[in-house]
Amino acid sequence: MKKRLAIFSAALLLAATPNLRAASPALAGKSSANLRHDRWQPGHGLFQIPLWPEAVPIEKPELTGAEIAESRPGAGAEYRSTEIENVARPTMTIYPATGHNTGAAILVFPGGGYQKLAIDLEGSEICAWANARGDTCAVLKYRVPQTWWHDDCNCQREPRPFLPLQDAERAMGLLRQRAARLGIDSHKIGVVGFSAGGHLVTALSNARDRSYAPVDAADTLSARPDFAMVLYPGHLWSGHGLDLYPFDPVSADCPPTFIVQAQDDPVDDVRNSIAYFVALKAKNVPVEMHIYARGGHAFGLRPTAQPITRWPALAQKWLHTIGIV
Repeated sequence: MKKRLAIFSAALLLAATPNLRAASPALAGKSSANLRHDRWQPGHGLFQIPLWPEAVPIEKPELTGAEIAESRPGAGAEYRSTEIENVARPTMTIYPATGHNTGAAILVFPGGGYQKLAIDLEGSEICAWANARGDTCAVLKYRVPQTWWHDDCNCQREPRPFLPLQDAERAMGLLRQRAARLGIDSHKIGVVGFSAGGHLVTALSNARDRSYAPVDAADTLSARPDFAMVLYPGHLWSGHGLDLYPFDPVSADCPPTFIVQAQDDPVDDVRNSIAYFVALKAKNVPVEMHIYARGGHAFGLRPTAQPITRWPALAQKWLHTIGIV
């Protein structure tokens, strides 16, 4: 175990500087009210794409009613956040680059335990940051809910079919198909995900083939991201050593990956990130990981007194390092 831990110690950031509130250079000095970006509906220069043609039948998740969006207190956040439940028809809302266009694009996967979607905290607010950097951004509203934890075995199992993965694969194809008209470099399209959305990033990054029958020309284009950012993920660590679940294979074709999590995360154990880091290193995948002592869960981009708030500046530097911007 000492040898394995030494593998990632060089990439581990133990941040200890207190009272840093700047989420990134682009957002520094702004209040939480100014940071808020709740425009997750189409309009205001945004547009929304249905992922699947109406004529194409798609499987429904485990719906408990009609789709709803509710404002609720955010976990550890300074103000409320909007959560969407019962998504049967997934969409992708696109935020075109403003000002200087880097040519890069980021597809955002909100978290919510595969039960709901934190559509602003871990969705549209991330696009506000990306747009400020000159990137095109898109928020995926994927199908939920789907059950992962099963009481009969006291264990986790990947749902079959894995509907959010199908939606993520489809969204990547649609973005590549529209790259020219959006001013995107089709070789600079990446993903960022939070909590369950972080796990969805890992699933998409390591998928070999599409998990559904092709629908149209968009499905002939690569669904593999060109870069991946994983924040406080779940559904990875098996609970044994630093092993991943069997349903989380890692491929040598996985794109360069950036990982962030807090050691005191009360929802998803930090070993989710550490185990994924070790698995990527074993496949010689370029990976950078930052583990902080404090920060909790579901912090997104909202400013706090904890050093983990500075992760967007580190992500921006990493994107330069790997040649995306």
